[in-house]
Amino acid sequence: MAVVPSTKVVAPLKDELDIVIPTIRNLDFLEMWRPFFEQYHLIIVQDGDPTKTIRVPDGFDYELYNRNDINRILGPKASCISFKDSACRCFGFMVSKKKYIFTIDDDCFVAKDPSGKEINALAQHIQNLLTPSTPFFFNTLYDPYREGADFVRGYPFSMREGAPTAISHGLWLNIPDYDAPTQLVKPRERNTRYVDAVLTIPKGTLFPMCGMNLGFDRELIGPAMYFGLMGDGQPIGRYDDMWAGWCAKVICDHLSLGVKTGLPYIWHSKASNPFVNLKKEYKGIYWQEEIIPFFQAVTLPKECTTVQKCYIELSKLVKEKLGHVDPYFQKLGDAMVTWIDAWDELNPPAVPATEPVAKKDGPPPKAK
Repeated sequence: MAVVPSTKVVAPLKDELDIVIPTIRNLDFLEMWRPFFEQYHLIIVQDGDPTKTIRVPDGFDYELYNRNDINRILGPKASCISFKDSACRCFGFMVSKKKYIFTIDDDCFVAKDPSGKEINALAQHIQNLLTPSTPFFFNTLYDPYREGADFVRGYPFSMREGAPTAISHGLWLNIPDYDAPTQLVKPRERNTRYVDAVLTIPKGTLFPMCGMNLGFDRELIGPAMYFGLMGDGQPIGRYDDMWAGWCAKVICDHLSLGVKTGLPYIWHSKASNPFVNLKKEYKGIYWQEEIIPFFQAVTLPKECTTVQKCYIELSKLVKEKLGHVDPYFQKLGDAMVTWIDAWDELNPPAVPATEPVAKKDGPPPKAK
């Protein structure tokens, strides 16, 4: 069962990380996370009716944005942010000014490891992000940077520095992240397996990213973490995090960045309605049979040296290669461009300092 931690814990990177939570309800679940979260800044993205008041427990440092705020801040560009769908969380990624993001759903609680110890999911994500990944050569002892592990015999020494880790993808105990058909076939199935492992997803391999327990380096991959157009007015739902994962993984592979999956676990408390989910997913279930081969075949040109350039190129390919599947992909490709425009507007690149000019008769002046 989920548990309530009893003591406050050390908060690594508390000034460099924001916790982003999408919600339509009061955030009572934060009481369970209080020892782990209360020293961090929260960005709450309220979905649905903006006139509804969301109650946040006392003692948390947070900012809350509803749909009116999103429209006010982004203006016409707000069209790229989904409504009535947890995909709205990516607005929190955009307005954050921190280096790291941890995002969690409001039905996810603190879990215990097999020894009965409370799992500090946030601390494990931070550990994953601060240590390198190994996307170019698989280590059979999994993450060699964890305590008690290392590179195995035969692992090339030239590759042991690894690659910067851009994404840390955590898992869930209790309710697994199943699609609607699997939910219908296995309505009582619960995940009780705790696997004490962190793996780097190899270069060239896609994965179904879940946004309910996710950490990432915003400076490395933030502009690619767009959760697409889902929910109200769209023909598809529940593919928001997976779309972001497919786009981000292709870009990580191109830019030689790493993606980890495995620890940490959270306790996923509530199974969503499989019949409602099926209505949201059914087009995606068919479409993904063309979407996946598309991403597997994507090759980004060498001129794409930034995440933004990669993402704009990807938006063009989405419209060109997936437009025949459904007109939705033309709309999605345009929204991807709007997302990057909005991201750059709220996150302008730092202006490089002017380099001092050396005098002919002496050394260059000292920087002030």
